[in-house]
Amino acid sequence: MTDYTAIDALLADARRQAELPPTAQRRALREALDLSRTQVAKALGVSPSTVAGWETGRDPSGEIREKYAYFLNGAQEKLRTLTEGTPPHTPDGSAPERGTSQAGTPADDDTILPAPQPCILCGAPATHHVEGYPQHLDPADCAPASPASPAGPAATPAPTATPAGPAATPDASPGLVTTPAPPGTCAGPVTTPAPADASPGPAATPAPPGTCAGPAAAPAPTDASPGPVTIPAPPGTSAGPAAAPAPPRRRSPQTQGRLPDLIARAVHEALAAHDGDMRPAIAELQRRAIPDAMALLDACRIGARYDIVGHPPLPDILRKKSAHGADDVWEARPHWTRPDPPAGTHEVTALDINGAYLSALKTHLPLGALEHSTGNVHSRRRAGIHLITPPDWDHHAHLPNPLGNRDEPGPVWVTEPTLRLLQRLATDAYGPLCDPPVIHESWTSGSTEQLFEKFRQILRDAREKAIAEDDEVTLEYVKSMYSKFVSTMGESNFNREIYRPDWMHIIRSQAFVNLWLKAHKAHTAGLTVMRVLGTDELHIAGDWRTVFTEGRGVSQVKVKDVYDLQTGAR
Repeated sequence: MTDYTAIDALLADARRQAELPPTAQRRALREALDLSRTQVAKALGVSPSTVAGWETGRDPSGEIREKYAYFLNGAQEKLRTLTEGTPPHTPDGSAPERGTSQAGTPADDDTILPAPQPCILCGAPATHHVEGYPQHLDPADCAPASPASPAGPAATPAPTATPAGPAATPDASPGLVTTPAPPGTCAGPVTTPAPADASPGPAATPAPPGTCAGPAAAPAPTDASPGPVTIPAPPGTSAGPAAAPAPPRRRSPQTQGRLPDLIARAVHEALAAHDGDMRPAIAELQRRAIPDAMALLDACRIGARYDIVGHPPLPDILRKKSAHGADDVWEARPHWTRPDPPAGTHEVTALDINGAYLSALKTHLPLGALEHSTGNVHSRRRAGIHLITPPDWDHHAHLPNPLGNRDEPGPVWVTEPTLRLLQRLATDAYGPLCDPPVIHESWTSGSTEQLFEKFRQILRDAREKAIAEDDEVTLEYVKSMYSKFVSTMGESNFNREIYRPDWMHIIRSQAFVNLWLKAHKAHTAGLTVMRVLGTDELHIAGDWRTVFTEGRGVSQVKVKDVYDLQTGAR
C-alpha cells in the first residue's frame, strides 16, 4: 500500500505565493506612512537598496516575500482606517516615469510646464521641466524632501488638538487630517484637526527625537502632480468653511532640525559603549561611517522622487578592466610643482583646503541612465562623461594644467567638472588661457547641483558645531562619513547600496577643480604658486592671508606647514 504521508505533508506545506501590490503602489504606501527605506529594510532584515529594487520592479521570493506582503497589506489597512478606503496611490495609479516629459520623450531644455509637477528632488510643485525632469530652477525654492506648510495661519502650540480651521489649499477637502512632517523638516507647531464625535482611532505616533514641535500639515496634491496621498478626516470631524484659494507663495528652505541628531546620537552611543574613552569611540564610529552615512542620506531623502540607490545601466568606459584595475575615466588629479621658481629665498606656506570632498558634493550630477551622443555639442542642463581632445596648455611654468599630470596625447574621457573648467578657461574672462576642448562623444543625462545638497548641509553644520565645541569625536566621525561616502560610491565591497562610479568620478574631479581655482585665485592676486597636490594641498609664497581666510571652516584654509625654499639665480 502506498504511503501517502509524505504527499500529505507536502500538500500541507504548499501554499500560493503571496500577492504583492503593483510596483507603482509600493513606494506610495511606504511614503504615505512617512517611513524611510532604512526603517522598512531594518524591519525586514534586508538592505535599503533591496527595498528600492522592490519599489522599482523586482519582486522578492520565499519567506521574505511573505514578510514584505505582510508589511504592504498592513500599510494598506492602516491607511484605510484613516482614509475610509481611499487607496494610497498617485492620481493615475502609477508612479511617474523618470527621465521623460509628459509626452514620453526627453526634454531638450528647461521649459515652462502647463501645470506644476512634483520636483524630482523635493516633491513640491515645480513649474519648469529641465532635461526630462521637473525641477526648481532656483535652489531657494527647493525644500529637499520636505512637504510645504499650509498657506493658512498656523495655530499656537497647545497640548490638545483643535478643530480643523479653514482649508488653505484650493484642491484640499474640508477637514484634512495632517500627517507628520518627514525627518529634517521644521514646519512649526501646526495643530491637527481632532474628530468631534468620532470613536477613538489609533494612537498618534510620537515625533522622533529632534523633530520640531508639532506635525506639519501635508500639502494637497494638484490635479497634475502624482504627489503624496491626501488623507481625509474621519466621519464626524469638525471642518470649518472653505477659505478662498490662497495665492501661490515662495517656499522657504526648511531647517535641518532633526537630522544632526542622528550624528549626535551615534556619537553618544559610541562614547557610552566605551565609557567615554575617545580613541576607541572614534575607531568604532569610523568603522560604521559608511552605513551611517547611507542612513543619514536616506533620512534626508524622505519624500524625494528620485531613487539615489537605483542602479541604472552604465557604459563600458565606467567599468573596471580588472579586479584591481581602473576604468577609462580621467579625473584630472593634480600633482604639480613649479618647475622654475623665482630666484632667492622664499617662505612657503603649505595650505590645507578644509572639507574638500564635502564642498565637492555640490556639483552637477546626472540623474538618470546615461545616454550616448556624438559631436562637439554640450548642454549646460546635462552632465556626465565626455571624450575630448584637450587644448594645449602653455602656462605650466606658473600654473598646473587643469587636466592634471597626463602625458599621453590624444582624446581622453573626462568628467563634467573638468570639461566645464576647460570651457571656462577658454573665455575672455580668463584671458583666454586655452582653446576650447573638442568634444567627440558623451554619456550624459539631465542633471542637478542639488542632489546631495541637504545631506551636505547636515554634515557641514555638524562639522562646524563640532569645531566650535572642540568635539574631536564628532569631527572625526563626520569627516569619515563624507570622505568614505565619496570613495565607496563606485565598485566597492564596503558600500553596495550605491553603484554610481560616474558620480564618484564627478565628485572627485569637482574637488580637483575647486583646488585648481584656488591656485588660480592666488596667482592672479600676485602670489607665487609653488605646488598643487591632490584634493586639498596648496603651497604658496607670499602673503596668502590677503587672499584666503584662515580657519577650520569649510570655506577657509589652515596652515599645514611653513618652510623656506632657496633657489639659485637663473
